[in-house]
Amino acid sequence: MAMTAIQVVGAELERVDDSGAIPVLFEREDTFYSFISKRPVQVVSERDMRIPLELRPGGKFGHFDSDGGDLGRGEGPVFDKAVINTVNLRHAVEWTKRAEWATDDRRKAVVNTLRHLLATSMAEFRRNVDSLSMQGGDGVLGTISAFSSAAGVTTATLGSDGFGARLLRYGQPINIYNSTLTTNRTAAGERSITYHSGPDKQIKFADVAGVANGDKIVVSGVVATPPTSLLGVPYHHSSASTGLWLGFDRALTPEIRANSVNAAGGLALPHARLAMNKVGDRVGMGAGKKVTAWMHPAQLVAYEELGYLMSVINRPASGREKLDLYFGENMTIAGVPIKTHFSWDKTRIDFIANDAWGRAEMHSPGFYTVDGRRIFEIRGASGGVATSQVFYITASFNYFVRNPAEIAYIYGLTVPAGY
Repeated sequence: MAMTAIQVVGAELERVDDSGAIPVLFEREDTFYSFISKRPVQVVSERDMRIPLELRPGGKFGHFDSDGGDLGRGEGPVFDKAVINTVNLRHAVEWTKRAEWATDDRRKAVVNTLRHLLATSMAEFRRNVDSLSMQGGDGVLGTISAFSSAAGVTTATLGSDGFGARLLRYGQPINIYNSTLTTNRTAAGERSITYHSGPDKQIKFADVAGVANGDKIVVSGVVATPPTSLLGVPYHHSSASTGLWLGFDRALTPEIRANSVNAAGGLALPHARLAMNKVGDRVGMGAGKKVTAWMHPAQLVAYEELGYLMSVINRPASGREKLDLYFGENMTIAGVPIKTHFSWDKTRIDFIANDAWGRAEMHSPGFYTVDGRRIFEIRGASGGVATSQVFYITASFNYFVRNPAEIAYIYGLTVPAGY
């Protein structure tokens, strides 16, 4: 009887693709955080940092009687301060000794586990901070628009905001809050994301009692109701007349509200011009010279399509040109350079005043160390050393804006089909 393939499988050599770097099937973009990290840093203590503001003008202007009339009394400008403190962020990485031993030589594995963890963990930390920069200071990273439960697992679709599941990660610990952020449904124990599909805008996690449509997916580590987190773009780019901004009551201090345009539909050419003119109306003609329009590529597509309606293609006489019907990379809107970011809210365009943003920092991002050590052993149930180790990347900082009057944003934009 002939020898079959199953009889020789034990003698066959296994081939592993070691031709180059291991493909990464997810993103580690930190585009906005990279911009913020280059801004000047204000080193702070545990006490609140003060940001002096000239809130209101002074003096009393009017006519007077030069023939012995009374000139009256005067006034001075009103100065006030915004206050900010820092938030503490951490990224924990753990592995077993067996995983380390099994990959510590090129003859054993195509990647050294420990070296890979050390090399990529800061990039992962920066990516998660970038995602946190997209929320409004409450730690909300997604909103449940539909859900189902089976075999103790909840499948949630995150489709009622401009992010979907983009800001979340597989394996990430999360909290579930109700829609008004007044109840933490996971107060007894956070859940971990066991399935993540960006295109489908879906995640899965162990069942949580009382989950409902409109519930919020909130970053790990928060406990308050409502939760507080990094003061991201929507916190500072807000024209709301309720709530607080760095200690100011928005209802009583309209000077600290940002400028906004409600598109209530698809992007149109007047929107951006109106946004920038609202800034000029607040702070004068010199405004808007160092501004960047941040948007998701979906809104760049919407803007590009407006350009198609006005384009005429002139074909060169040579007939040898390459066809490219798209616009180039150096696009502007209302005279403002455009910057795209796949983690941006698809329903907004934010005009970031470059010089207005800053970072208050008590502890810069880096490895958590104790007496020079940055890798720590895990303790077993007996109190002895376990064959696992852990390291942490930690930071304590927050974002601030010096002048909300220089800020403008367009919201309520329709997301183009397919995005």
